[in-house]
Amino acid sequence: MKKFFRKYKTLIYITIAIISTEIFFRLLLGLGNPVLSQADPYTGYRFQANQKLFRFGKRIEYNQYSQRSEPINPQKPQGVLRILMIGDSILNGGSPTDQQQIITEVFKSKLLAARHPAEVLNASAGSWGIGNHLGYLREFGTFNSDVVILEIGTNDLAQPTSTSAPVGNDPNFPSHPPLLAIQEAWTRYTWPRLSKIFQIGSVPSDFPLTPSSVEPDRQFQQNMQILKTTVQLVRIQKIPIFVLFVPELSNLVPSNNPPKYKLEFIQQLKFLQVPLIDAESEWSTLPSKKVEPLFRDGIHPNEAGNQALANLLFQQVSGISYKR
Repeated sequence: MKKFFRKYKTLIYITIAIISTEIFFRLLLGLGNPVLSQADPYTGYRFQANQKLFRFGKRIEYNQYSQRSEPINPQKPQGVLRILMIGDSILNGGSPTDQQQIITEVFKSKLLAARHPAEVLNASAGSWGIGNHLGYLREFGTFNSDVVILEIGTNDLAQPTSTSAPVGNDPNFPSHPPLLAIQEAWTRYTWPRLSKIFQIGSVPSDFPLTPSSVEPDRQFQQNMQILKTTVQLVRIQKIPIFVLFVPELSNLVPSNNPPKYKLEFIQQLKFLQVPLIDAESEWSTLPSKKVEPLFRDGIHPNEAGNQALANLLFQQVSGISYKR
């Protein structure tokens, strides 16, 4: 036995190190068990239904309708205010945000604290655009909601509708779990960062790249038509619809710099008589030192930003009545 150990000592140590690392990555970091996506003819892609997992100490849950929300009854409970929010990675929060800290959960907590029995449903996925919002409503409907709120950000104004292309190809959109947690750590996190440092090849970002249009002016006009169709679809069911606009950090720091198309976007909302909850307008009056702590990067609000957005939502929507 001693002879065998001496002969294969290095191999044994390497094997023990690999097994220990695999266990550490799985149990403590949640690697090897990523959130899974699927291609979809209506939404381009969405997160697979009925997922509940931990990643980097954060809880992540998707219900039977691919919403980052707890399971729901398709028939709205009597006496409950049901709000359906649809958006992209800003609304979703991604792996860096615990389930209780995403915008919809913070908003729901504020409604419950004010003694409004409420559900706030979170239909979202990274890089969804205005066209993907419409696709979700066409596939799943409004769930008999009392209110529908579209979360739209700076990039969304001239963004094409996202397709199923990233599913299974972009490391942020795996369709199946990897064989090993070590494998995921390398392909999704370590190699992209090394590539960025040494400028090797194409570098994936921490979040999926937002598709861009070669004709942004034309795409914006198309998106406004899609928005009009979305509003009509919701209003046919006699449901109020709102828009929550979330700016990028560069729209606010070092000084207020409203995004291109914002004025035309507001004019379209006025024409459609859709109330706008405008975080850019609210935050543009704040000094930079108070705005910067609301973002975790140039696009995505952090927990403090989510709290601030939930406050705006509560101020605008908490007084609406629910269907009996």
